[in-house]
Amino acid sequence: IKRKVTPAALRVIRLKPGRDFTVMADLAHSVGWKHKELLKKLEEKRKVKADAFYEKKKARMAIRAKAEKECETELAGVNKVLAASGY
Repeated sequence: IKRKVTPAALRVIRLKPGRDFTVMADLAHSVGWKHKELLKKLEEKRKVKADAFYEKKKARMAIRAKAEKECETELAGVNKVLAASGY
């Protein structure tokens, strides 16, 4: 599952400065939910995987940028046609 950010739901955008807020896991734990530690462990695991994914993504992007730079002269004609078409 790809994680996405919904800007309209971000706390820093939606809440006025100085307003109180809570984290759902803390709220649920305070009323008897027993899985706070499990959630914390899974979140740490997700962060490790996300870091590994991002490092691979950066490497792929660097390789792609290098390849595009090397083929820039060969693709000049194609890029001109695409630019005329609005791409």
